[in-house]
Amino acid sequence: MTNQNCIITPAGRQRLETQGYIGYTDIELDSFKFGIRFAYYLCGSIAVLGLLLTSPAILFSTLLIAFMGVILPRHPFDYLYNHVIRHWVDKPQIPLRSKQGRFACGMAVVWLGVTVGLFYAGLNTWGYALGYMLVATAILVATTDVCIPSMIYNSLFSRNKE
Repeated sequence: MTNQNCIITPAGRQRLETQGYIGYTDIELDSFKFGIRFAYYLCGSIAVLGLLLTSPAILFSTLLIAFMGVILPRHPFDYLYNHVIRHWVDKPQIPLRSKQGRFACGMAVVWLGVTVGLFYAGLNTWGYALGYMLVATAILVATTDVCIPSMIYNSLFSRNKE
């Protein structure tokens, strides 16, 4: 179901369904798109700041935010989006994070933990390399909805749709 105001493509729908957003109309998916991406924008930005400042403390803060995204039904930044930002951009509340989204946060927790460990061990070059790969992954999902961790989840768990 599409109309002239809806810009979701079949490929865009597939990418959002890969992230676990199943059973929504094209119009709903299109209206959720920015909100779903919001957490990736913010987490990626905080990680970039931590890398630019070579700050394990900022990177560890990002790790804690990602960890909350694993254990809470919504990512912490989804609460900010749903209660504040969505009113400014006149969009509906975004749905709960899918299993794929929580898995992606879990991968980020591990990835950030190793990155922080590398910086603490004085292996800054490796810390930057790993950190910027994480940021590239966040940019990819924040700009195109291509979520590599969701693809991994679906491969491991037979695309358990939620």
